[in-house]
Amino acid sequence: MTQVSDRSLFKLLILGDTNVGKSSIVGRFAANDPCQLYSTIAFGISFRSIEVDGEKVQLEIWDTAGQERFGTLTSSFYRGAYGAIVVYDITTEKSYDKVRRWLHEIDEHCDKPLPSRVLVGNKCDLSEEMRVVATDDAVEYAKKIGIQQFETSAKDNVNIEAVYT
Repeated sequence: MTQVSDRSLFKLLILGDTNVGKSSIVGRFAANDPCQLYSTIAFGISFRSIEVDGEKVQLEIWDTAGQERFGTLTSSFYRGAYGAIVVYDITTEKSYDKVRRWLHEIDEHCDKPLPSRVLVGNKCDLSEEMRVVATDDAVEYAKKIGIQQFETSAKDNVNIEAVYT
């Protein structure tokens, strides 16, 4: 998130397929607790204040379920959003393949272009043998569409803060 306006509350969406670690990323950032013993049903909202360019701002983070059966609810999720974090699992090609669909959903449902979009490959703590999505591929794709890209581990607290700032 690089631009700060006269608003002090920023709604962020965290999107991606089921089981990519969205709730763990939010939990680690908002409460320094990555442990989620349940799946998100529909959505959850977390808050955290951060400082951006010397100004204190409040983030309202909407953690969506990722399950397509909740697709009819998503239009309300997108309303008033400032930014979106699209998450995939580096060990699951299918979750990376759906990144384009999630980005399309953002473009389709948001009332205006979002000032901040981020692509996140989660679970970088897992062994290289388990990795199926090459870092270079994700970096190249993010660069091509003009968004930031990070690899994170909610478990090991790798790059979690960087995603949100």
